[in-house]
Amino acid sequence: MPEKSKANKPTGHHRSGRVTTRPGAPHPTRRVGRTEDEALLRRPTTRPEFLDSDPWRSLRILSEFVEGFDALAGVGPAVSVFGSARTKPNHRYYKLARELGARLGRAGYAVITGGGPGIMAAANRGAQEGGGLSVGCNIELPMEQGINPYVDLGIEFRYFFARKVMFVKYADAFVIFPGGYGTLDELFEALTLIQTKKVQDFPVILMGTEYWTGMVDWIRATLLEEAAINAADVDLLRLTDDPAEAIEIIEAYAAKGRNQAASTAKATKPIARSDVRAPAKPEHAES
Repeated sequence: MPEKSKANKPTGHHRSGRVTTRPGAPHPTRRVGRTEDEALLRRPTTRPEFLDSDPWRSLRILSEFVEGFDALAGVGPAVSVFGSARTKPNHRYYKLARELGARLGRAGYAVITGGGPGIMAAANRGAQEGGGLSVGCNIELPMEQGINPYVDLGIEFRYFFARKVMFVKYADAFVIFPGGYGTLDELFEALTLIQTKKVQDFPVILMGTEYWTGMVDWIRATLLEEAAINAADVDLLRLTDDPAEAIEIIEAYAAKGRNQAASTAKATKPIARSDVRAPAKPEHAES
């Protein structure tokens, strides 16, 4: 009888589901003199250490996805709006975000924001005023960022990556107002997902030509010149100061898709530097 190959020789490993244990390997210490049911039902006198363990965190992460999917599944057409939490109500960008939110609400779109103050509060406020659904996906932060009072449907997240999925999964467009690192993170996350074909192409609109033109020029002059990106990657961005124009771009994409939209309206075509209008003069009252 032919000898079995060493490859087929039993290893003696113990397998349980996805877990394989090598003979002689140390095992987790088991409780002595106490059943698993007793341990489960025993009321702790201090905060249990397992609450800070990675297996428990994985359950928290799963619960955030389940709760987020459950809450947003019926939202319908929606636009995610991003921008600085530090923008004050007397700033022109706050007023622009509020107007955009109202226009989106009247057009039948829900508005999804990070649920915080500044631009987020402005867009949520406008959505309510326009009769649309105002959604806030808030994040737990050390400075205790609270959810703004203009949110109709609020969801609290511990983890940035779970929250990001909600912004992308339920959005028909991204509108990016001036902001800091968090806003830039959301902007380039969206561009990366579109560029790598991880999501269906959707419009990414930059509101505020004065604020964003320098970045767009740098992308063209540096990233494109160094062949770090393709010309088509630059064309993923749309730049405007007009909320009505932003709505036109969004609805053109929603109706016919990106390729058709580019031929149906001038506003949806890639924006050259020469096409950018001169920015409005800053108001003295803004801060």
